[in-house]
Amino acid sequence: MEFRPCIDIHNGSVKQIVGGSLKDQGDQASENFVAAQDAVFFARLYQQHDVKNGHVILLNPVTSPYYRKTKQQALEALRAYPDGLQAGGGITPDNAGEFLDAGASHVIVTSYVFQNGQIQYERLRELVQKVGRRNLVLDLSVRKKEGRYYIVTDRWQKYTDVELTERTMEELSLYCDEFLVHAVDVEGKASGIEEPVAKLLGDWGKLPVTYAGGVHDFQDLERLKILGKNRVHVTIGSALDLFGGHMQFEEVLRFTGYTTKKNLSH
Repeated sequence: MEFRPCIDIHNGSVKQIVGGSLKDQGDQASENFVAAQDAVFFARLYQQHDVKNGHVILLNPVTSPYYRKTKQQALEALRAYPDGLQAGGGITPDNAGEFLDAGASHVIVTSYVFQNGQIQYERLRELVQKVGRRNLVLDLSVRKKEGRYYIVTDRWQKYTDVELTERTMEELSLYCDEFLVHAVDVEGKASGIEEPVAKLLGDWGKLPVTYAGGVHDFQDLERLKILGKNRVHVTIGSALDLFGGHMQFEEVLRFTGYTTKKNLSH
């Protein structure tokens, strides 16, 4: 298990939000935490401790009046930590190169690939041709409906007809380097992990997978480690002390096996 840090940017600020509350109309979201520092601060902090493969997520749509400011924050963070962060949020074949050129190790994609409730393989192949499989992370963020977990798109607002299963992951693994899975119903709530999701990811385990959503304490990390068979990576948002929570950044690094010799105070 690796710790994968996050920098979520909404309305031009680094934030932690309740995932299911995000609305494009009026650029609304229920906020858990708004950082006084900018995205570059967090990028440099992660770089200082040699923590890689975190993700910078743009939470505003391209149509938002805040998008330009949000994008600027994201690009500056990528430039501050070249090859140390992944970038997601509104990624298409047309703009992916800009984020990769700014220093992103990967681009993260959901909505472009899932249209009309289905996986659009023609779009997926176009994306792979444009950026390369090794530079692509597919975000399979899910919400529960009728006892099953379905992939959601458009900043987690639209359900697709695609269920998260090992078969789905197997098919999509041919086109990407990693998966990122947000358990949206618990995202930003620090109320405990979605155990069925964690178990599914651990049972499959053929590509790197990062789980996000609901981590509240170190017992949750231990549970994720067990269910994920120590091969599911984790990101922590609202529960982390960097974002107003009680889980200390230093302790999370130690728990997930970082042996950096750097001073871990921040």
